[in-house]
Amino acid sequence: MATQNPPVSQTRSFSTVFLIEMWERFGFYGMQVLMVTYMMKKLGFVDSRANLVWGAAAALIYATPAIGGWIGDKLLGTRRTMVLGAVVLALGYAMLWIPSSNPTLLYSALGVIVVGNGFFKPNAGNLVRKIYEGDDTKIDSAFTIYYMAVNVGSMISMTATPWIRDYVAARYGDNWGWHTAFGACAIGLLLGLINYSLMHRTLAHISSPSDNRPVKATRALALLGASLVLVLLVTFILQSLLAAKICVYLAGVVILGIFVHLIRSADKTERAGLVAALVLTVQTIFFFIFYAQMATSLNLFAQRNVDLSFDLFGLHLFNWIPEQYQNLNAIWIVLLSPVLVWIYNGLGQLGRNPSVAVKFAWGFGAVAAGFFMYGVGAVWAVNGQVSSWIMVWGYGLYSLGELLVSGLGLAMIARYVPARMGGFMMGAYYVAVGISQYLGSVVANFASIPTDIKDPLVSLPVYTALFNKLGFAGVACTAIALAMLPLMKKLSSSHSDSVANNPLPAVRSEEFNTQS
Repeated sequence: MATQNPPVSQTRSFSTVFLIEMWERFGFYGMQVLMVTYMMKKLGFVDSRANLVWGAAAALIYATPAIGGWIGDKLLGTRRTMVLGAVVLALGYAMLWIPSSNPTLLYSALGVIVVGNGFFKPNAGNLVRKIYEGDDTKIDSAFTIYYMAVNVGSMISMTATPWIRDYVAARYGDNWGWHTAFGACAIGLLLGLINYSLMHRTLAHISSPSDNRPVKATRALALLGASLVLVLLVTFILQSLLAAKICVYLAGVVILGIFVHLIRSADKTERAGLVAALVLTVQTIFFFIFYAQMATSLNLFAQRNVDLSFDLFGLHLFNWIPEQYQNLNAIWIVLLSPVLVWIYNGLGQLGRNPSVAVKFAWGFGAVAAGFFMYGVGAVWAVNGQVSSWIMVWGYGLYSLGELLVSGLGLAMIARYVPARMGGFMMGAYYVAVGISQYLGSVVANFASIPTDIKDPLVSLPVYTALFNKLGFAGVACTAIALAMLPLMKKLSSSHSDSVANNPLPAVRSEEFNTQS
């Protein structure tokens, strides 16, 4: 009789990953919310350059998980690699804490963040997949709640870091204001690591084979050397926008080639799931072009063309700092996630839970409506400024679309990709997201405003023209997603038949305590 580890509930294991992910996203979004305006106001970049530098950094931040997933699967182990990523991220944010206006320090810090995110992101997601492996009835809900963790952390940090910047700047100078706000991101990662150290035993039974093997010194040194080289490479790429463009487009070709290779070399029973994952990944690329507007065009729109006062029935409630409008996304995600989980569970019990492909189509429709909200809001603009409430409802629709598309992107990989490819395909998914982050910054530059233009009446039609075009693009994506539904239904059916013939292992939980 084999000895079993004491069973740990899925909920307790999930909570450990949920909390470290929440703190990691606190750091990332606290940094992201300030980065474009930091480059413009502190380093003197024009908006088009700031957009592209951030777009390139975001692309690399999302691309490196393809490597980190493989490292977690094959070299260090899923848990170890996730923790290493959190440590490296804390170091990157601490570098931004240094009160310097040297762009090279910024590029180097972003390089460290790129490496840290590569270690952290795919392995955290892969742990969630392992926790719920074989339990398809819960996996959509689990990943939706997991996605909410992202937004709990970002909701707190996107409110806090702009306020910290302004508060410290008013007392100790602008330079200390910016860098203290970035320092708060490093502190968030430290809190996440402390929390993980107290709860790590709940993940003792969730791992890849590498987690249970000691790490060789030579392997650790090789990984350290490769990481330093990657930091230097990222620093170079961010200083050369041409190099960034080449890398992003090359990554797109490589990812497509990898998908084609995997589909051709996979077992016949696995091909339908992989093709379905490819189709949904391409749709995800288009979605994240819309998503990238949050830190770029929508952020700069709030700087120039939004009335910062929240008023209700003539009564003034409060004012927001322009960067804090990005927080509306996180607030809506936190509010809408439990509602969607309740709907998914209810429909699942009735056997009528829509497929991921249907939810993707709904998501594009919601995003289209959100961008039309921003564009149409110009009709009620006063002196070139739209109401804060236009931003609230626009972000609400935009965030609903995000939950239906991005929130289920990880669930899509978990459902359609064979477990042996899980870590790597999580990484490949993030490379696709990274490509669209860069493309999103290119799209944002269609609303680039010359530095000598300060009049909101001049900038308003430039931004609203972009938002209306994005709305029509969202309608086109919805139509394409709907047209793809018959193919996706056929692929999903073929995949389900293959899984039925080759079932996944049972889930270890308190409800199913079996011994052999």
